[in-house]
Amino acid sequence: MVVKLERPILVGGLGLSFSLWMLQSWHDSIVQLGEFGLLSTLAVGGGLWLWQQNRPKVSLEQLDFTPVDRATAESAIAKAETIINQLAQEAENHISLNTLREQLAYLSSELDRQEIKIAVTGGKAVGKSTLIQVLKSSGWQEKQPKFHFQETAPLFRETTDKSDTAVLAEVSKSDVVLFLTNGDLTETEFQTLQQLKAANQSIILVFNKQDQYLADERASVLLSLQQRMPGYLVATAVSPIPIKVRKHENDGSVQEWMEQPAPDTAQLTQQLDAVLAQQGQKLVWTTTMRTALALKAEAKNWLNRARCDRATPVIEQYQWIAAATAFANPVPALDILATAAINAQMVIDLGNIYQQKLSLEQAQTIAGTMGSLMLKLGLVELSTKAVSTVLKSNAITFVAGGLVQGVSAAYLTRVAGLSLVEYFEQQEIALDSGTALNLEKLRQTLKKVFQQNQQMVFLQGFVNHGVKRLLPQTPQMELVSVEKPIG
Repeated sequence: MVVKLERPILVGGLGLSFSLWMLQSWHDSIVQLGEFGLLSTLAVGGGLWLWQQNRPKVSLEQLDFTPVDRATAESAIAKAETIINQLAQEAENHISLNTLREQLAYLSSELDRQEIKIAVTGGKAVGKSTLIQVLKSSGWQEKQPKFHFQETAPLFRETTDKSDTAVLAEVSKSDVVLFLTNGDLTETEFQTLQQLKAANQSIILVFNKQDQYLADERASVLLSLQQRMPGYLVATAVSPIPIKVRKHENDGSVQEWMEQPAPDTAQLTQQLDAVLAQQGQKLVWTTTMRTALALKAEAKNWLNRARCDRATPVIEQYQWIAAATAFANPVPALDILATAAINAQMVIDLGNIYQQKLSLEQAQTIAGTMGSLMLKLGLVELSTKAVSTVLKSNAITFVAGGLVQGVSAAYLTRVAGLSLVEYFEQQEIALDSGTALNLEKLRQTLKKVFQQNQQMVFLQGFVNHGVKRLLPQTPQMELVSVEKPIG
């Protein structure tokens, strides 16, 4: 008859009894055990027994990932296909098209894959190869032929054939990740696990080589791992250390020898069995969706590069139009940005390149909004001061009326154009109206692009080029390096 113990006192008592049995077995090897050591050992024995009994059973929630259905995976594939088709339309002979289409076709076939891919990963010398060998030789995998194990290159190595980024990219194509550690998690290991969780990856944390720890140390490590990564922790010993066996004969003699314990992978195989039973094909669909999203991002990156190549000459054209306008008609302040430097036609032309269909009214609204943001962020004042600082190094060019404003207008037009490009690259659909702009995102983009284009080396080259365009008949001196910082 099986008795189910539910009361804490009974459970604790059984744990203490188990500990006392262990102490009796260790009697010959224990020389002296104080009161504190006895209590500690009893507590550890009870704690380990409780951890084993209360270890959470496998569930979808405890694996901390969200499985998807077939329709969701198919939708992700369709979105990737849309981007690839758009790239083919805008850059018919693009070098990446064949590879992207091959990956797309592969994804469609993956939806019906029956094999479950398991990546075995972790740092160096944590037992990845041995674990796979033990699982294959134990006979367990014969009962679960759907599982296919793949060992990755070691993580967290300073010099390796594969970087951690490349290894994690490989891991992302698996359905389940066995992440091996030989002790409590380092900060690097923890951050990597968080990264895998954020990518909706199914993870099982494997505490290997637990047999190499003393009982109290092992309990401490298990508790820490459970607290930091709750719910999907298993403990294994795939290559246990030999133990000394002592036998007392009837004649009083004692025989001793070293015995190799069998590998302990019971918790892991039980958990893998449960994963397959509870999730099955959803694991494959989730991986397919994750791979489709990565393919879409790759195709979008190629598309943005192709569009940027077409957008660059458009920005350059309008930046020099703005420069010529400001140079010919200088005003006390550079308020001309609201109408000339950031003009509606440039917004329309860039919008067309990025499939953002805008009316003239919408483009004017965007142009005015960007001009206002530049003024509020103080970019107009900063750019004028920066250009003035560079021009002061050349007495001949600095005396020309309107030159500061002309070059500043060109510079800010360039910043505005590059900001629009970066903003449009993040859009999925065309803007419906000028008010559809995300002003906070646009403000952050403007500030970021301005800072990226404020380096002294870039400014010197840009100002030199601007002076030559605005004063083509005047012999120019090359601007020298200026050490004075830009405010």
